[in-house]
Amino acid sequence: MVVANQKGGVGKTTTTVNLAASLALHGARVLVIDLDPQGNASTALGIDHHAEVPSIYDVLVESKPLSEVVQPVPDVEGLFCAPATIDLAGAEIELVSLVARESRLQRAIQAYEQPLDYVLIDCPPSLGLLTVNALVAGAEVLIPIQCEYYALEGLGQLLRNVDLVRGHLNPDLHVSTILLTMYDGRTRLASQVADEVRNHFGEEVLRTSIPRSVRISEAPSYGQTVLTYDPGSSGALSYLEAAREMALRGVGVRYDAQQAHSRMQNGQQNMAEGIQ
Repeated sequence: MVVANQKGGVGKTTTTVNLAASLALHGARVLVIDLDPQGNASTALGIDHHAEVPSIYDVLVESKPLSEVVQPVPDVEGLFCAPATIDLAGAEIELVSLVARESRLQRAIQAYEQPLDYVLIDCPPSLGLLTVNALVAGAEVLIPIQCEYYALEGLGQLLRNVDLVRGHLNPDLHVSTILLTMYDGRTRLASQVADEVRNHFGEEVLRTSIPRSVRISEAPSYGQTVLTYDPGSSGALSYLEAAREMALRGVGVRYDAQQAHSRMQNGQQNMAEGIQ
């Protein structure tokens, strides 16, 4: 599942790490791939990502196996992360001259031999080659939309890019999930934006919205997700509920490195029951 929106500050990284932690806490095996050169997802998961650490850059540019860069997340069993380092900032330029530049991440994931229930890819706030690699590798797109005035601005370009990738590189790709973030129920604007998004996207929009929460903002400074930092907070409970919706819908459960289809179905059912 690709978590994408070229607009910055809408909660892509926060959504990626907290949904991943929610799914892992209820028995799923989840891999987070940090494709943002800022490395914020790696920070939130407590993973070192200084320049010397093997990272997703080595996978994309140097063709290093994904298994050699994946690290287990310290606080959450079953959660793994392929970190991003600052080297990734130059990958957009270096990828231009490489063979099959759009599908390098896809091949790396397909060659990854450990069984997984979910792969979540955190994209940078742009529509360059890194995001294209994510869209080619993924089966589904999750778009976090901030409940603010500019929420839908630029979204059309992202949807056009999804259509282009589907038409030329990845026919299975589709937008399966829209998540409303930074929702402030005290304001009329948030309700208006939420209504507009639900009217436009319909069933793709999760019923659960993520509220503005100080705890969600504080958690990364401690190298944690909000699920481990303050499990009883409104933000943690909202992400748990969003993960529950995804599990019950079967969203994101597409990829298993060993084609263990029956295990995937059982894992999805157990996870849904566990979150309930």
